[in-house]
Amino acid sequence: MTIQLHCFGESGNAYKAALALELAGLDWQPVFVNFFDGETRSEAYRRDVNEMGEAPVMVSGDLRLTQSGVIQSWIVEETGKLGGKDADEAREVLRWQFWDNHKLSSMAGMTRFLANFLPEEKRPQPVIDFLKGRLSSAYEVLDRHLEGRDWIVGRDVTVADLSCCSYLYYPEPFGFDRADWPGIDRWLNNVRSLPGWKHPYDLMPRSA
Repeated sequence: MTIQLHCFGESGNAYKAALALELAGLDWQPVFVNFFDGETRSEAYRRDVNEMGEAPVMVSGDLRLTQSGVIQSWIVEETGKLGGKDADEAREVLRWQFWDNHKLSSMAGMTRFLANFLPEEKRPQPVIDFLKGRLSSAYEVLDRHLEGRDWIVGRDVTVADLSCCSYLYYPEPFGFDRADWPGIDRWLNNVRSLPGWKHPYDLMPRSA
């Protein structure tokens, strides 16, 4: 049975789920969510797809999962891949997923949206500058952690890597320059070199 992932290419959170599905070798297909035309805010979407009005949403038979971290956890459980080699590593993977959702992805997603997808006259520059400062602190934490490491946890890629990298391949400017962070830059190259890796705009359909 082919898994469906309701997603759109501009979403770093959807990319976390899509890339994990792809690298785990699961049979899946994207279902485009027209976020920028308000689909996730519609009554039909909240009734039939996700009451929270968000993407991604994964559907596999009768199973429906929302929130990228939950989808990643299911992929680990289903395939035995991307979760760490033992219980200690699995807890460390979870720690970095929580950190990413609170400190990195949430800030990166909001900053990128405000700085690129709002009409230029509506972009709140003081807010964008504040968020960029918060992001700089997060980049520093991640860059320091990656010194002497190929992966965030252990000796192989896990969903911690796929969570933390999710916004860092996008071309739209939001205060991230890989040249400023050599540890992150090297690690992003490691992720990109994985068999099956695809850029988010190649892995998922994007808005016209």
